[in-house]
Amino acid sequence: MLSAVPWRGDPMRDQGLPRELLERPVLEVARKLLGFRLISTIGGKMTMGVIVETEAYGGPQDPASHAATVQGLTARNRAMFGPAGYAYVYRSYGIHWCLNIVTGSRGVPQAVLIRGIEPLEGERYMVERRGATKLLAAGPGRLCEAFGITGELYGHDLRRDPLVLKAGWPVNDKAVGISRRVGVTAAADWPYRFYVRGSSGVSRPDDWGSIKEAVTG
Repeated sequence: MLSAVPWRGDPMRDQGLPRELLERPVLEVARKLLGFRLISTIGGKMTMGVIVETEAYGGPQDPASHAATVQGLTARNRAMFGPAGYAYVYRSYGIHWCLNIVTGSRGVPQAVLIRGIEPLEGERYMVERRGATKLLAAGPGRLCEAFGITGELYGHDLRRDPLVLKAGWPVNDKAVGISRRVGVTAAADWPYRFYVRGSSGVSRPDDWGSIKEAVTG
């Protein structure tokens, strides 16, 4: 099922990665990344999709963040400290790769977890990599597998191949759902997850953990 948002129309004029947007506070970026395109040419296989689900992870004051005060700067989370627009890739529970986009000011560790993508091109490669025909990129582990993303892209500049973030389509506020984050026990009620309602690329049903409003600054 395609979402009700018209991804098939012409996307916004692309002037490259909007670094100034990504340098803004993480909650604002997590919302605005909905509708952006992720394009992979990893292994010579072109796959593209639109971001439809994100989660924000703030700085040291966010207890669910890999850069929470109790963690500080580590070899694992160093990419989160900037600059914005680079990839923070880690393996969850030693199994699934997860892609995060670093945001905010350099030295202040923030990142947006990409939780769901609605496929647009290269679905045959996604099926080949996933060994499945459904839920190809719905969920952080699934989307990394579908797009060929691994730890080799840790610290990758998302303005450059083989993994590029580009402008896509604006998403109306009425089409956006807000909820608590998935699988988080610390700060479990924080409204830091954003998703496009009705999209096949979202990992949870509409209104899962729904919260009406979220802080966006």
